[in-house]
Amino acid sequence: MSTTNRICKLFGIQYPIIQAGMVWCSGWRLASAVSNAGGLGIIGAGSMHPEMLRSHIQKCRAATGRPFAVNVPLLYPEMEAIMGLLVEEGVKIVFTSAGNPNTWTKWLKDQGITVVHVVSNTKFALKAEAAGVDAIVAEGFEAGGHNGREETTTLCLIPLVRDAVQIPLIAAGGIGDGRAMLACMALGAEAVQVGTRFATAAESSAHADFKARILAAKEGDTELVMKQTVPVRLLKNPFYHQIKQAELKGATPEELQSILGRGRAKKGMLEGDLEEGELEIGQVAAMLDHIEPAAHIVADIWDGYLAAKKKLVEG
Repeated sequence: MSTTNRICKLFGIQYPIIQAGMVWCSGWRLASAVSNAGGLGIIGAGSMHPEMLRSHIQKCRAATGRPFAVNVPLLYPEMEAIMGLLVEEGVKIVFTSAGNPNTWTKWLKDQGITVVHVVSNTKFALKAEAAGVDAIVAEGFEAGGHNGREETTTLCLIPLVRDAVQIPLIAAGGIGDGRAMLACMALGAEAVQVGTRFATAAESSAHADFKARILAAKEGDTELVMKQTVPVRLLKNPFYHQIKQAELKGATPEELQSILGRGRAKKGMLEGDLEEGELEIGQVAAMLDHIEPAAHIVADIWDGYLAAKKKLVEG
């Protein structure tokens, strides 16, 4: 990669390929494998209590000498403990999401930490830049998990955000191979963040039955639901249909929250309950058909990017 790539320089990585910090999927094994392969691995703190996160950070550091990051949803109930722990453990890169970047960005940067914030529209991209973040992840609504209400696709979002901000930009949502990476780079991104494909990696902590369900997914098998509460893209299963029916009947946010209850994502993604669990995954699941090591995924995306770029140039 060219030494002018701002994301590679910012993180100290070989390839501008970033593994998303997904709940119940992105533990230390996956993060260290991606980092060892030349990308940036991320530990997903959203499904971890502080001491479990500490353990994952320590194990990740032991498994790789290369840079890795931690993703922290800012709505986390134990935020002060989490932030203090990140400093204690010497984490150098933090991705924040699901909250106001003004709350923690300056504090993190004062500790010498590189901060990246995830957004789904230009309004929040501008707020993140004003808050002083070092880079932005702009995530289109194709992405799995929690998402923007605007339903702006990656193809539209990336150029909108690129024109709005000056800081380095990472594209996310619907990216599963090198062709998609090339498209995002052409639109102004300087790196890509990949979630769904890494959720099926051999090192992902997702349950084997959940991985198998991802690989069986076809076009149209996911949908963005719960827009009245916290929008989330789910695989269609009995739990999804329960939510969908409630929404069609005009359920209030409180009623939807009651159906959701507690621990649904853990039940589905970590424990493999495909009936009653919440199965968060992106549209790109329809393109996937096998489990492979994370290092193979990084290499395949990079090689595919180079091949697609060469083909485009040569015509």
